[in-house]
Amino acid sequence: MSSETRINDRIRVPEVRLVGPAGEQVGIVRIEDALRLAQENDLDLVEVAPQARPPVCKLMDFGKFKYESAQKARESRRNQQLTVIKEQKLRPKIDQHDYETKKGHVSRFLAAGNKVKVTIMFRGREQSRPELGFRLLQKLADEVTELGFVESSPKQDGRNMIMVLAPHKNVKPIKAAKPAKDDSPEPPADA
Repeated sequence: MSSETRINDRIRVPEVRLVGPAGEQVGIVRIEDALRLAQENDLDLVEVAPQARPPVCKLMDFGKFKYESAQKARESRRNQQLTVIKEQKLRPKIDQHDYETKKGHVSRFLAAGNKVKVTIMFRGREQSRPELGFRLLQKLADEVTELGFVESSPKQDGRNMIMVLAPHKNVKPIKAAKPAKDDSPEPPADA
């Protein structure tokens, strides 16, 4: 079945439940009478509920209706939030300074409202000590608890251990600051 809204002569049923231009119920009328009423009022007959028995049609300006529904759709897309997953990779024997740097990146990502996938890569004999990676991920989660929470607890996946952190819902994302415009006049080119 087509999802396109049927209007005027495209409505092919013997009778419809008619709703007036102000939203008032007119009742069940023959399609010919409904089309005549629409023509007299200089409006379109628009099928708003095709599954109903009989179908519900409304007298309205179809061009205005399409424009307003496009505006609503655009507004809902504007308010939609895009989920971005950033990734941070660590090793189980990471140095303290390197750990602090990586923790700073995770904090920045969470403050910006992004999810963070933290991966610990094990090599060689490190694979026999997954508890080192688990402790490191727990420490990281505890230190960034004011910015986010553990969405997916640490799991071993082959040579890697993965944990996902998500920002708290009530924290507003911090957007990157834009450089301020300099309003001072430019010196003349021939000076």
